Amino acid sequence: MEMINIKIDNKNVQVPKGTSILDAAKSIGIKIPTLCYMNLHDLNTEHKPTGCRICVVEVAGRKNLVPACATECTSGMEIKNQTMRVLNARKTVMELILSDHPAECLICPKNGTCDLQSMAQEMGIRHYHYKGEQSTYIKDRSIAIKRDMDKCIGCKRCLTMCNDVQTVGALSSINRGFMSVVAPAFQMDLSESVCTYCGQCVAVCPTAALTEIDHTSNVIRMLADPTKTVVVQTAPAVRAALGEEFGYEAGTLVTGKMVAALKDLGFDYVFDTDFAADLTIMEEGTELLDRLSRHLKGDETVKLPILTSCCPAWVSFFEHHFPDMKDIPSTARSPQQMFGSIAKTYYAEKIGIKREDMIVVSIMPCLAKKYERDRDEFKTDGNPDVDYVLSTRELAKLIKQASINFEELPNMDFDKPMGESSGAGVIFGTTGGVIEAAVRTAYEIFTGQSLHKVDFEQLRGMDWVREAIVDFNGTPIKIGIAHGLGNARKLLNEIREGKSQYDAIEIMACPGGCIGGGGQPLHHGDTNILKARQKALYSEDKNKTIRKSHENPYIINLYKEFLGKPMSRKAHELLHTQYFDKSNPVDIVKD
Repeated sequence: MEMINIKIDNKNVQVPKGTSILDAAKSIGIKIPTLCYMNLHDLNTEHKPTGCRICVVEVAGRKNLVPACATECTSGMEIKNQTMRVLNARKTVMELILSDHPAECLICPKNGTCDLQSMAQEMGIRHYHYKGEQSTYIKDRSIAIKRDMDKCIGCKRCLTMCNDVQTVGALSSINRGFMSVVAPAFQMDLSESVCTYCGQCVAVCPTAALTEIDHTSNVIRMLADPTKTVVVQTAPAVRAALGEEFGYEAGTLVTGKMVAALKDLGFDYVFDTDFAADLTIMEEGTELLDRLSRHLKGDETVKLPILTSCCPAWVSFFEHHFPDMKDIPSTARSPQQMFGSIAKTYYAEKIGIKREDMIVVSIMPCLAKKYERDRDEFKTDGNPDVDYVLSTRELAKLIKQASINFEELPNMDFDKPMGESSGAGVIFGTTGGVIEAAVRTAYEIFTGQSLHKVDFEQLRGMDWVREAIVDFNGTPIKIGIAHGLGNARKLLNEIREGKSQYDAIEIMACPGGCIGGGGQPLHHGDTNILKARQKALYSEDKNKTIRKSHENPYIINLYKEFLGKPMSRKAHELLHTQYFDKSNPVDIVKD
């Protein structure tokens, strides 16, 4: 690797040829401010549109200031980062951006977490020296995501995530100059587009141009209604990330404190989505074994590979882009929806209340769960199985709003019976976890032998697409795993082209799986944060007394008392679903 010598603010620096000025400055601890720039190292994605010009620097011998994010260092280059010319230029650019930005910070959902707000504060901007014409656009409110382009600064980070990383193609840039704006493809309403609601665009938006639809006020109203029994379920990934909102290190498990906080908030019952994850394994695992057994007997009508169906963003993705394959995924509902269905039937009956008097609230790492709860197939006479969904970030805000001292809370246990889970249910929150949980149960049922080593290391990791062969006592089961919808597309194309050799495939829409969901504390593509959250889930799994879904006594009792057997008529009615062709006449994403 060829190295070159440069100077930054009179400091000698040696960097590899081709290094940007921005990265060279970072290497010696010099901070150059950025706004539109985004480097998701572990996603192999660098977004440098050079649109904002906040990162301009002075280079000796050049007349104009240059953007540090997109300018490569050359041998002997002398760079000035702190001259009055540079500082004034940056401040002027920021003031011009603010001249076209709504001045409603106090009531903005991103107040306190807005990159634009933080940068304006750092630059000491206290006055509007320019009065620009305020752009006004139609606000787009979908089931899960709100789009307010009045607050868009044109950084186009969302385009990179939606089109390049996730290959969804729901967003595009239209018009030019002052009227340029990011909008759903073909200027559709977001709810009519191919959006999967994965929320990765929301996770990278530096302002409140893209935010989640907040159900918090509805939840507070239900908690205050004495005629309602309000139960809450918490997804496995939440416990590994919630602490970050209260100053804990990434990967700190706060399960007990989270339960205590929810009880302090007034929820009547605090349950665990992990219970429903165990239930999912019973249904999805049985379906997997049924297909495998029929395939091994020579049944050519069997659809393999079977695809996991826990992720609603991924389900929406294949309904839009691969509707010809909608008979391949498992028909098992996601754990969220299984929980809601059982809560409003089995549990409501158990505690003697009517379905409509029970309110089910989900705490999820995922914005697509807000969309999923609203799907018509998950309603009974118009009453949804899950009433409201709060993201991890929204739960943190609710706890702070209630003046609960999270750090001082005791550790409390989930309520029974729908709060008891196995370690297999816990690892649903990370890429590879769903299929590992399924294998633990499927192996024992298929072979009739006890599985002594339940840790399937070959299914773990953070590689975007990976594969493994699990030996079911002489029968090799080939498994594929992908996280990130762009990577899922690759495996789906192989299936469509008849080239796939897998028996089962797990797909999660978000980087790292649910731990990197669009509703989690922002991680900015830092895999170290995702790995810490992943490690936390495996740690909780390891410390569980029961680590196989089919050994959960409360799951066993649920089938005995209420459901009958896995895949029975009643189980199918309450725990399974169907998929739909939602393809658009024009496919704007090339495979």
